[in-house]
Amino acid sequence: PGYAMKQKPHKILFVCLGNICRSPAAEAVMQQLVDRAGLHDNFVIDSAGTYGGHAGEPADRRMRQAASKRGYALTSRSRKITPDDFETFDRIVVMDDSNSERVPRLAPSTEAAAKIYRMVAFCRRSDATYVPDPYYEGHEGFELVLDLLEDACEGLLEDLVKQE
Repeated sequence: PGYAMKQKPHKILFVCLGNICRSPAAEAVMQQLVDRAGLHDNFVIDSAGTYGGHAGEPADRRMRQAASKRGYALTSRSRKITPDDFETFDRIVVMDDSNSERVPRLAPSTEAAAKIYRMVAFCRRSDATYVPDPYYEGHEGFELVLDLLEDACEGLLEDLVKQE
């Protein structure tokens, strides 16, 4: 579907622990939805982690493989979220309880902390309470994460388009 949007671009940052599984996958899923809707110029999409130990690394090989089978290319490099991200992004979307606890501590103000959302809040089909970390799981864990991210990204795009 083609959506007509105006105003400044929506700037979205997806955040998980290491920025090697869930958040880069969310970034790729959302980017593909935006591109398919012809809204590329209306969005800035990125991802980061609360842990910087994987900084500069590509997404986990298993997540790249699972995503590739669904037509997503995970091309971003891991980075740690910074306080500057609260200035840059309109929405900071976190994957789980740990992220929900850590990310607000980085916010420079209560207004900045108000930009934080839970990924599952945008799910339309699932009643999951968080997006689980698939790092120590088998193949099914990566598939479940992709199912949740596709659902949530569709809901997030729908919410943003409604605001226009």
